[in-house]
Amino acid sequence: MRFSVDRQHVVVVGAGRSGRAAAALLVSRGATVTLADSAQAIDGAASLESLGVRLALGPHDAALFSGADLIVVSPGVPAGQPALQSARAAGVPVIGEIELASRWIVGRMVAITGTKGKSTTTTLTARMIEAAGLPVTAGGNLGTALSAQVDRSTPETIHVVEVSSFQLEATDTFHPWIAVLLNLTADHLDRHASLEAYAQAKARIFANQTADDWSVVNAGDPAALAIAAGGRARRFDFALDSRFDAAVSIEDGQIVRRDAGQPRPLLPLSAVRLPGRHQLGDVIAAAAVGCLAGVPPAAMQQAVAGFEGLEHALERVAEIDGVAFINDSKATNVDAARRSIESFDGDVVAIMGGRFKGGRFEDLREAAAERLAGVVAIGEAQALIQSALGDVVPVEPAASMAGAVARAFELARPGGVVLLAPACASFDQFRDYGERGLAFKSEVGRLAARRAAAARRAGV
Repeated sequence: MRFSVDRQHVVVVGAGRSGRAAAALLVSRGATVTLADSAQAIDGAASLESLGVRLALGPHDAALFSGADLIVVSPGVPAGQPALQSARAAGVPVIGEIELASRWIVGRMVAITGTKGKSTTTTLTARMIEAAGLPVTAGGNLGTALSAQVDRSTPETIHVVEVSSFQLEATDTFHPWIAVLLNLTADHLDRHASLEAYAQAKARIFANQTADDWSVVNAGDPAALAIAAGGRARRFDFALDSRFDAAVSIEDGQIVRRDAGQPRPLLPLSAVRLPGRHQLGDVIAAAAVGCLAGVPPAAMQQAVAGFEGLEHALERVAEIDGVAFINDSKATNVDAARRSIESFDGDVVAIMGGRFKGGRFEDLREAAAERLAGVVAIGEAQALIQSALGDVVPVEPAASMAGAVARAFELARPGGVVLLAPACASFDQFRDYGERGLAFKSEVGRLAARRAAAARRAGV
């Protein structure tokens, strides 16, 4: 029976991008909607109220939650909130925004998750499908919420959806045609009770797949392979390293698909313009999905050749007096920061820190010893970074992004790199990783202006 919310009272919890999209979708499907958020003011309030959405701002009302017919939670809302627990105890179903939207999607879904690389892989996959002339949308955790795509969904549409562990843990019937698991390392342990709980959330991407579906998994990641092992879908793995047995990998300077043991070229590595070995892995994963979606090699190459990466993902910002400034604010966990550092041969001054969310800074010691000339530590994690790395590389504190950029430039050598690779969440000083990256870019711009003004005064 088709899912319906007609004449039901639905409470949406969390007024971020996903929550607002879910509220609008629910109203359009006949529900009476209350949008609850602990903040006293939210973006888009007037627009939501004009749709008929009631706002419940401030501390959550347990009675409101327990009296609902359905509760839809935004990904930023922890599942253990007392008002949600009371609602569950009262028998109220609680689902996530991605689950809600998926119940009305009529096209096929490609769902992409992993600790690192989701956004790049999602973007590249959608570009490849679009270059092949197929109808496609992209969004989810990246860009447009899935709830905002429902009205554009047709049986021919392919929805490429980035999904986080926060979104997956609140799914029930979510059923992707192609499910992609890029990698798995410790992350979000400030919210998930353990690494095992984090892995279980990621594993939900495969939970409702059948033998008619596909799973695409990193053959070089044992943790990802273990999660996917119990799935029912057909496997079509990818690998960055040709030593691993995979359907799509690298051979003789090409990304290739192996059919009956024979390699068939998909695109040359020379077409890839993204820095970092890990981002090459994202290209290979996207190519694997492209194979399953019927994307010809020429369209794959067209999509990749014109793509220089996402903002805040190893983004080259400027070069000042021979020092390159790189914004990798999306490197929000320890493993992502390690991969970021390993994208450069050496002479790197890293700006790291923020709100620690699990993992071990000690895992950066080898990369730090080989490639870092210094670390400038910001935010709440300064002491942890000093303790873990201080005997391997000089670590200096900075009270602000302005101070961090200025000091990192002083420590850098011509031909070297100043790299924002935080290894932490941003919430101690910034709204999100995007605001942190913009702050870095703004301070680099100010530094460039000061250096240019000094050069003019000196008559250079």
